[in-house]
Amino acid sequence: MKKILIAIAAMLLLTGCGESWKRTVKDFQSNYGGGINRSVTVFDYQGDTLANWTGKFDVQFDTSGAGQVLFDRIDEHGNRKRVVIQGGIVINEEI
Repeated sequence: MKKILIAIAAMLLLTGCGESWKRTVKDFQSNYGGGINRSVTVFDYQGDTLANWTGKFDVQFDTSGAGQVLFDRIDEHGNRKRVVIQGGIVINEEI
């Protein structure tokens, strides 16, 4: 019985320290903590910057094939605004 408990503890310790676990924790923080600090930049296909947003928000990627990137941001008046990006090259960077 003692060997089984040690084996289970070792497995939990090893899986809890991996990169997959770190991504899971970060996803949870983003989903339930109002997002994480990010910078999202949209470039055209020639490499010119079209738009840039920086702040704390959660980014969603449409997996249905439409190629959309969605997030809500708070404007200067405290209003929530939905941003939908279709096309272009999107760089989503955690800061």
